[in-house]
Amino acid sequence: MPKQPLLARYAESLFWMARYLERIENMARVIDVTQTFETSGRAAQAWESVVRINADEEAFRVRYGEPSPEAVRRFYLLDRDNPTSIPAAVAAARQNARTLRPLISTEMWQQLNVFHAWMTALTEEEAAADQLSRLCARIKEAVQLNTGITEGTFFRDQGWFFLQLGRQIERADQTTRLLDIKYHLLLPSLADIGSALDLSQWHALLRAAAGYHAFRRAHPRGLTPHSVADFLLLNGAFPRSTLLCVRLAEWNLDQLRHRYGLRVRAPAERLEELRAGLEERTIDQVINGGLHEFLDWVQRMLIAVAGEIGTAFFRDWRPLAVEAQSQA
Repeated sequence: MPKQPLLARYAESLFWMARYLERIENMARVIDVTQTFETSGRAAQAWESVVRINADEEAFRVRYGEPSPEAVRRFYLLDRDNPTSIPAAVAAARQNARTLRPLISTEMWQQLNVFHAWMTALTEEEAAADQLSRLCARIKEAVQLNTGITEGTFFRDQGWFFLQLGRQIERADQTTRLLDIKYHLLLPSLADIGSALDLSQWHALLRAAAGYHAFRRAHPRGLTPHSVADFLLLNGAFPRSTLLCVRLAEWNLDQLRHRYGLRVRAPAERLEELRAGLEERTIDQVINGGLHEFLDWVQRMLIAVAGEIGTAFFRDWRPLAVEAQSQA
């Protein structure tokens, strides 16, 4: 494969376009499952958890005061001034795509434009509670359509690996946040554990991660909180599991080193440490040590990886250096 240099601004835009699109889909999943978690007396707690897992407590309080279901839905579905909202993420993905017009297909660009126009025109009525599941499904489908178009049209060069790297890092992070909603912030009372309500929420969590049928293949005999947490965190075959995403991110980084001679030492070492931390623990060890604390550690490691990728590849907008490899 020819080792043509890739402009750093293109690599950065590919990395972040993929991250924003993955973030949009996962936010739609979080919102959809949160509505499922609305139970008598717990609606405020359920929606507050969405604000907390995105570390938006201060920004939300300044704009809306105390969290309510209606305010949280508006904050993430309609508020373009909120940088963590879905409309803001769609706008950011489109802005990165604009930079990438020489690289991406016409179909990718047109679909993202249609998606952006629809989200910009979204109304309060369309985001109302009785329309929420339909709206979230449509958002997820828009992102999945873009992913399919990208899969079928994007040229497999350096840019492809940066795009995949951004997607896998974001997906790994978002899976931990989805799990954190149920296991930590919505942890039931001891009396509720194993109840019909508790199990229905674990079912909903699996469906939110598009993992229900895959989970049944891996665990045909039944569902327990431990088995769901194990599946979402440590399964090596489920596409949204944190472990598989980290392994794939590590592989994509390795391809950039072997195929194109790019310097990847710092982020590669960090990813290796994270992968080892996932592989060396059983789910019982994770839970006994504190699942929320473990999820927080994973998130901080992923933030560090993204920062090191930025330092290694994006800090200067010039062609990425290509090293001669004495050992390929």
